[in-house]
Amino acid sequence: MTETAHRTQAQRREQTRTALLDATIDCLVDVGYARTSVQEICARAGVSKGAVQHHFTTKAELMAAAVEHLTTKLRRQLATSLDELPSGGTGVAAAIDLLWAGYSGTLSTAVTELWVAARTDPELRAAIRPVDRALGRATLEHVTQVAGELPPERAEMLFWLTVNLTRGLALDAELGGDPNRRRQLLEEWKRIAVLLYQDATTGPS
Repeated sequence: MTETAHRTQAQRREQTRTALLDATIDCLVDVGYARTSVQEICARAGVSKGAVQHHFTTKAELMAAAVEHLTTKLRRQLATSLDELPSGGTGVAAAIDLLWAGYSGTLSTAVTELWVAARTDPELRAAIRPVDRALGRATLEHVTQVAGELPPERAEMLFWLTVNLTRGLALDAELGGDPNRRRQLLEEWKRIAVLLYQDATTGPS
């Protein structure tokens, strides 16, 4: 078999895998985890059930791979955007906006569905936990750069406070909460975070 044929076959496998992962995310968002079946995923991806078994041995593995697929794209987007931010208080406020945009929306919906299911599914929990942690570690590295002179432990604290706040706000959005209240809470947290940054970097006068 020629090198071109090998490459074309590999490309087809990758296209099939990507189609399955995209279809899995679509199902999680559209119908929820409980109604996301392998049959529904295959129908949306336009592939056979055998194709799923060729790429993934269990449903939990497929779900974790789908979230990793989505978070990889998100991580790249966040990395590019965060690297373009100025350091200092202005950068901290802008980074919070980026984290809110990244941790809400499609990612929030899909991951929320999986974490709720993972509460009583050890296999699913074990599959998605490393994916979630990897996203946090990678994003924290870029946020620390934006934080500039802020001590690393303080930057990490601000990061995780922001992540947990944005996840809570994203869940509030899923439950139909007041969008004006979410905006007010996010703006208030940005104000507090900038003050904390300034206090930590300027020290006592």
